[in-house]
Amino acid sequence: MKISLNWLKDYIDIPSTPDELSEILTDLGLEVEGMEEVQSVPGGLSGLVVGEVLTCGKHPNADRLSVTTVNVGGEEPLHIVCGAPNVAAGQKVVVATPNTKIYPTEGEPFVIKKGKIRGEVSEGMICAEDEIGLGMEHDGIIVLSEDVHIGVPAAEVFEIETDVIYDIGLTPNRSDATSHLGVAKDLLAYYRYHGREDSTIKYPDASLETTDDLPVVEVEVKDGVGCPRFSGVTIGDLSIGASPEWMQRRLRAIGVRPINNVVDITNYVLHEYGQPLHAYDLTYVNDQKIIVQCLPEGSKFTTLDEKERTLHARDLMVCDGQNKGMCIAGVFGGLKSGVTEGTTAIFLEGAHFDAQQLRETSTRHLLRTDAAKCFEKGADPSQTVAAVQRAAALMQQYAGAKVSSTTVDHYVVPIQPRLIDVNYDKVNQIIGHDISNDEIHKILDALAIQVVSSDDVSIKVAIPTNKADVTREADVIEEILRIYGFNNVPIPSKVTMSVSHTPKLNKVALRRLISNTLVHQGYHQMMGMSLIPSSYYEDTPLKDQLVLINNTSNIHLDAMRPEMMMSGLLSIQHNVNRQQKSLPMYEMGRSYQKGEEGYQEEELLTLMKTGEIHSKDWQVDTRDASFYDIKRSVLALLNRLGIQSYQVSELEDERYAYGLLYHRGTQVLAKFGAVAGPVLSKAEVDQEVYYAECSIDSLLKAASKVKHQQKEISKFPSSTRDLALVLNEEVKYDKVDAIIRKAGGKLLSESYLFDIYRDKKHLGQGKKSYAVRLVFEDPEQSLKDKVIDKVVKKMMHILESDLGAQLR
Repeated sequence: MKISLNWLKDYIDIPSTPDELSEILTDLGLEVEGMEEVQSVPGGLSGLVVGEVLTCGKHPNADRLSVTTVNVGGEEPLHIVCGAPNVAAGQKVVVATPNTKIYPTEGEPFVIKKGKIRGEVSEGMICAEDEIGLGMEHDGIIVLSEDVHIGVPAAEVFEIETDVIYDIGLTPNRSDATSHLGVAKDLLAYYRYHGREDSTIKYPDASLETTDDLPVVEVEVKDGVGCPRFSGVTIGDLSIGASPEWMQRRLRAIGVRPINNVVDITNYVLHEYGQPLHAYDLTYVNDQKIIVQCLPEGSKFTTLDEKERTLHARDLMVCDGQNKGMCIAGVFGGLKSGVTEGTTAIFLEGAHFDAQQLRETSTRHLLRTDAAKCFEKGADPSQTVAAVQRAAALMQQYAGAKVSSTTVDHYVVPIQPRLIDVNYDKVNQIIGHDISNDEIHKILDALAIQVVSSDDVSIKVAIPTNKADVTREADVIEEILRIYGFNNVPIPSKVTMSVSHTPKLNKVALRRLISNTLVHQGYHQMMGMSLIPSSYYEDTPLKDQLVLINNTSNIHLDAMRPEMMMSGLLSIQHNVNRQQKSLPMYEMGRSYQKGEEGYQEEELLTLMKTGEIHSKDWQVDTRDASFYDIKRSVLALLNRLGIQSYQVSELEDERYAYGLLYHRGTQVLAKFGAVAGPVLSKAEVDQEVYYAECSIDSLLKAASKVKHQQKEISKFPSSTRDLALVLNEEVKYDKVDAIIRKAGGKLLSESYLFDIYRDKKHLGQGKKSYAVRLVFEDPEQSLKDKVIDKVVKKMMHILESDLGAQLR
């Protein structure tokens, strides 16, 4: 949203500099994402002055050029060669002196240089309108009135306005700040609380001269929920033309293109009040009646962009007396009902529409108009009449209009201010700083939030209808904090917090935790189809367990997937065929099988790794994904869920070339490994893929039993020991780890394998060496070497006797 500083100053005195105002707006929650100084004419006519043509004669070497001397207030007149046919002695003209940068209406800016034209010295340029961005006229130079003083800057003569435009990142909840008046009211609250109690809002002039000669349009609202309020007035004797220059400057400054006086006025009031208006050509309002209603599902309506749209049953329409649509309410006008050059009379609508229903319509038809955006945020229903009368007054002034003495205002059930209870202690608790009750009342008064009742504990406040986002106590506290100032809340020297956890993990929280964990590891979520060709399982044990379906739209997708590996591989195939070969992906979905006890459905988590692990960076070596990468991911996930103890077995599954099974008895937590070659061939994937599969129910059951414990950070240092253990090749590390952890007891805080070494010459045939790091720590005291040595000696004794381990 763009806000003009000069426009704001029409409503409130602003003592702050543009930079200070930028900070204030950001503090108020209207984050300034950028600010720019602009001129109503590009370049601001800088360097252009008023001059008087003293002499004018023909150029000796060119028939169409003149040689002039021009007094611009300097010591000597300037010699200027001019090609305009209307230049003459005695004229007051606009002169661009040497080294002046000028901005033409069309084309790129350029700098005026002193030089020679056909042999005659030229020390500047006498300017036409289009040469300096004042218009399109190029038939001759600009001739000023006689009373203009020589040497006066042209910017003063043409009243060039310099403005500062703020680009505000308006959040969707700030319905109260969608306009200049809305922002001015926020600034009013800020200034009143921060020392300028006499600040006021200067509301726009909406004085009218009305007549009874115009017809009164009857309004019937059939959908009072979709349209709680509908206001409007009949305006006649319109003279369509250009809007005043000051209004065009305002609109252009915020990025709105001027069109004509009627359209420009409705746009101007939209950005002034935040109230969308719509003008209907009275000629097309059949039976002088307007009906606000939803038309039957499938009705056709042609909008201003000449597109025929099919209406939904919940698309609210503004219709004429013959139930013909004239406008998609609050969103977009119809092709035939808008204002044209021949329009002489209109019905001007200012309505309030339900934000949710209008948002659905706007999204459904992909019509993101300025009006729709205002209504979606929640426009103020209290200002429909004021906005209509303001626009009517401007049309009376700048379009020669007559205004009907009858203003229609259909408001059956007025929207009342929302009443909210606010606890004083809760205000201070949420803000984290004590604000006195008197200060709270002062801020609420500055915000025009009325205190209905109060006692020593709490207050009841009435929220103005322009603050649609303030619906609960926390919202009121946010309003208080905005005006009090985030920067006025001191930063404490000590932060206290309490540790809490949900007593019972649920599936929603589990899925979120899993996703966060895997995304942090670099995985991307995928969604495979639940339907799959049965041919993939033709020669597998799953053939008889397929859930077959009659899919008339795609006969090849004739089965529900009995497991998720194949659908994942098909996703990999799709990506690899498009040169995306490095793929860490995960999916949470369901498999479907037909068993002896009927149909079975299981929720699964699957992980897949294939391709390269690192990007091709000169600082990082690239390598292919391996079994240990998928294992690392599974271990990290189980550890994040707090699942520590489980059994490890060799995986026996024909879908895998090899793999491991993590389980607790018959309860499978995870199985993972390299996908078997025949399975890869069926999926037409020609690179290694590593796959892991977990049951969501099993993970939930295991994670729900985890007891969360916290302990104080030890004040005493830890000690490390590295062991290089020589073992037989068939000894797995999990057996070594189990002995180390048991023997280490409470003093062993951490142990991990950091290297594996094989060398027949130094270790012998069938031998390998595990390098293990041990970290010891005692929370009560500093550990002495002899205590650690005793534990390590015990550990080595067990490793030697049980596994035949030897120290290198």
